[in-house]
Amino acid sequence: MEISGKTLSAEFGVLAQQANGSVKVQYGDTVVLATATMSKDRREGMDWFPLFVDYEERFYAAGKIKGSRFIKREGRPSDKAVLSGRIIDRTIRPLFDKRMRNEIQVITTILSIDKENDPAIVATIAASLALGISDIPWNGPVSAVRVGQKEGAFFLNPSNNELEKFDADVLVAGTDGKINMIEAGANEMSNKDMHQAISMGFEQVNAICQFQQKIIDELGKGKALVKLTTPSKEFTTKINAFFKEKRLDEAFYTKDRAQRDEKMEAVKTTLVEFLENEYSEEEFSQRKGEALLLFDNFLNDILHDRIINDGERPDGRKINEIRNISAQVKVLPRTHGSGLFNRGETQALTVATLGSPGDEQIIDTMEVDEKRRYIHHYNFPPFSVGEVRPMRGPGRREIGHGALAEKALIPVLPSKDGFPYTMLLVSEVLSSNGSSSMASTCGSTLALMDAGVPLKNPVSGIAMGIVVDENDNYKILSDIQGPEDHWGDMDFKVAGTKDGITAMQLDVKIDGITPQIVQEVLNRAYESRMQIMDVMLTTISAPREEMSEYAPRIIIMKINPDKIRTVIGPGGKVINQIIDETGVQIDIEDDGSVFITAEEAEGGKKAQEWIKNLTHEPKAGEIYKGKITKIMDFGAFVEILPGKEGLVHISQLANQRIEKVGDIVKEGQEVSVRVLEIDSLGRLNLTMKADLTKKQDV
Repeated sequence: MEISGKTLSAEFGVLAQQANGSVKVQYGDTVVLATATMSKDRREGMDWFPLFVDYEERFYAAGKIKGSRFIKREGRPSDKAVLSGRIIDRTIRPLFDKRMRNEIQVITTILSIDKENDPAIVATIAASLALGISDIPWNGPVSAVRVGQKEGAFFLNPSNNELEKFDADVLVAGTDGKINMIEAGANEMSNKDMHQAISMGFEQVNAICQFQQKIIDELGKGKALVKLTTPSKEFTTKINAFFKEKRLDEAFYTKDRAQRDEKMEAVKTTLVEFLENEYSEEEFSQRKGEALLLFDNFLNDILHDRIINDGERPDGRKINEIRNISAQVKVLPRTHGSGLFNRGETQALTVATLGSPGDEQIIDTMEVDEKRRYIHHYNFPPFSVGEVRPMRGPGRREIGHGALAEKALIPVLPSKDGFPYTMLLVSEVLSSNGSSSMASTCGSTLALMDAGVPLKNPVSGIAMGIVVDENDNYKILSDIQGPEDHWGDMDFKVAGTKDGITAMQLDVKIDGITPQIVQEVLNRAYESRMQIMDVMLTTISAPREEMSEYAPRIIIMKINPDKIRTVIGPGGKVINQIIDETGVQIDIEDDGSVFITAEEAEGGKKAQEWIKNLTHEPKAGEIYKGKITKIMDFGAFVEILPGKEGLVHISQLANQRIEKVGDIVKEGQEVSVRVLEIDSLGRLNLTMKADLTKKQDV
């Protein structure tokens, strides 16, 4: 199939034949192997669907050897690999029957990349085909494309190099007829343009799905009959009666989150005890799994019925009402900037740290080698949801939420030329009841403004939801909380400024939504974002004019690139001496830009003067204070700048005639000299005669 002038091809029956389904997909010179495998037996007693999606980077795909001198094997996936895996997961997951308990694993392995075509797009299509032709029950196919915008025009699947210069990058995925995943970053893109980009991508998604369906119809295996968690009518009636007796519906619609969770957990605990008394040990595991499914279904039905028919949300809000918002800045005394953002029971503390250009993060992946000057880390400790679990570092969810918050702020950051700092933002989610990633985005804006970072525009974010019934009636919800995220049908996060969207992410639990619904959500999201923005700007209306006294100061200099060697010195001797004696950090770029990062102003000024002297080119008429380094019969040598000497001829030592140089000057003596001339060999001729005071001192 031709897409944007390039061929998308799929090859079957050659590689990985022991998987339930496998395919090699190529687009340009980017090649991906996708496999889909299902366990033969189901896992009893589970209340969740066990799907595992892995995106495997291979450095050989780009003709690269992993950078570490000591470790050459690829190990832990990069953040880019995690985010690409999440794109595939979020696209294919809604199309499985949630009652399945057989383990399913989809692995996409990147075999070759051309650095033009995004392997995540190819991998999503490959995963769809591997599932589609397999005997694994799945309601696909799905497809994905990227849409870029530049100077008002839209482009389908632009190359990676082109996207770097574009104003927007919108990834759209879905089925033939519905959108079920969006991942977007943009430079304050209007709702109208965003909808146009999504609609353009949606049309191509439909075409690729139709291409896949023809292949699946021809090559696909018959779908296996797997045992689903399907309670009998008798058991369903009994358990639903139990829920009504225990007033699970009232527990679910308790406004206070802590009380709601306590009441619902009490019902679940009582349910397990009920099952243990009613059934034998052999039956208990199966019955428990069925009962937990009915627990979910019961709450799902309550939520949908009350919201669709009555517009009644679990915490009593109207469908377009956001929770109480509050914000604080400068909540920590010694950090460079901090912001505390509260939305209902969700609370995020974000801290900004400013560092030197040399603190940039070096990214070394299969696809790119780059440096990042803006970094966002998102932490989600177990106490934020009242749980106890091991602390083992960030998982896929944390990496994904951090990347979204990071993407939201990048378009409004100042340029490196005017603000050369490296910026590290860390969001600590202290309490969570929905939309913690958007709380982190708002907290980032507060922390950056508190740190004195001159943002072009403040950014706020909101999570929108939807509930849809079997007749396609729907209600859009503003600012979803935990139950509406879990039992609702959509999580649609939108972040941006008053002028447009900077980041967006859509996940669904149904088969998808239409472009028309997307447009309605974007309009509603803008209203909610502006309400949140008003609260934030009441707290801090603009970036602080002065940075924290604890933040380092950066002095920016520009030197002749030919002088970089002079500043560094042989083996780094000169630059290390400057650093050791002044206590600063120095970063030099190939274009001659010099960044001096100093904790103390005095050290910064000393380093600046040192480098200035090292790189200054003396001119005739300039006056210097120098030191006599050597005395000869014909004159004296004077060091006027570090490593730069000139000769004062005996005839230029004084206004009167002298017999011996040593009668006038001694080695080590400090003297004032003026540059007479610079000869054709670059040698400096100096004078100490009295008329030097008539010229300007440098």
